[in-house]
Amino acid sequence: MYPCFRLGIALLLMTLGGSGMYAVVVALPQVQAEFGVARGEASLPYALTMVGFGLGGILMGRLADRFGVMVPALIGSVALGIGFVAAGSAGSLWQFSLAQGLLIGALGSAATFAPLVADISHWFTRRRGIAVAICISGNYVAGTLWPPVLQHYFASIGWRQTYVGVGLFCFAAMLPLALLLRRRAPQAETAPLGGAGAAWPERPLGFTPGQLQGLLCIAGVACCVAMSMPQVHIIAYCGDLGYGPARGAQMLSLMLGSGIVSRLASGWICDRIGGLRTLLLGSGLQALALAMFLPFDGLASLYVLSAMFGLFQGGIVPSYAIIVREYFSPLEAGQRVGTVLMATLFGMALGGWMSGEIFDLTGSYRAAFLNGIGWNLLNLAIAFELLRRARRRFALA
Repeated sequence: MYPCFRLGIALLLMTLGGSGMYAVVVALPQVQAEFGVARGEASLPYALTMVGFGLGGILMGRLADRFGVMVPALIGSVALGIGFVAAGSAGSLWQFSLAQGLLIGALGSAATFAPLVADISHWFTRRRGIAVAICISGNYVAGTLWPPVLQHYFASIGWRQTYVGVGLFCFAAMLPLALLLRRRAPQAETAPLGGAGAAWPERPLGFTPGQLQGLLCIAGVACCVAMSMPQVHIIAYCGDLGYGPARGAQMLSLMLGSGIVSRLASGWICDRIGGLRTLLLGSGLQALALAMFLPFDGLASLYVLSAMFGLFQGGIVPSYAIIVREYFSPLEAGQRVGTVLMATLFGMALGGWMSGEIFDLTGSYRAAFLNGIGWNLLNLAIAFELLRRARRRFALA
């Protein structure tokens, strides 16, 4: 029962910590207007938040390996509260970006992502896929709950006051939850894919461990550059089309709510077909959904496409954690999971910024959608090659 209780605490912490990632998305139009900058410049705070999120995940993962996951969770609770207050009080775009990137991203939200995923993977063996999927779905629960709430308060009391209020709330709610994670994770007891008694391969899938991890990182960047296009810019896109930011916030919430279903389903699928096949399936479906944004931009169509995109792409990121556990020693899980998840966050950062810059250059989001599709095809190619190598090695075994 305790692993399930711990999973529930991790889910709550990730939901609260995810506020830092989605607040900056909802605030993009207000920040652009207040500081009088172009769309690309207004996208920079999001990019810095995601870069900080990724780099902070490695730092927090190392702290968790050494002192237990409670320590980074406590740091995250304090940093997130201070970061929101600082961002809400910022007098310039660079001050806002610094608060978002360092305090909210690197020290705040980062503590509630990769360290919690790696920690939960040690508490489950037979149902690791669904456990990791439930934990990591907290990021999408945050994306479902926070945007409409934030948009409501942005419209009623302003984005600055809302930021201060969210910071105080997160600090008060997260601190006691972090203290419940005092118990250290058990020693991992995972066997290699070759079965009990097999040794962890020196060349997984014919690569050195560093090469395989590098390919997974490239795949993570590529899939998330594509993933970030609708997630980061759907609110601004709806504003440009004349539907208003409130409609965009609803679509983002629908997209990420559908992603929760996708992530839970992907965990079930991972436990049955493995991480590589799940990655290939999710990547192919994401490319299809992204392409559908090109011919359809009606209000009803965008609601349908938002739900479809969420259902198709939600299982991609959890599959990387499962692949790491399948092809690397569990003793390296924290560092390697953190590094691959960092790459996915870099992809979100790059894609969010890149889409804004492409919009500024072209005056529309069509080229940005095409750019996302191109990156998605790179992810598909890597996933297909890794699966081909895996099938060949099993055939020769």
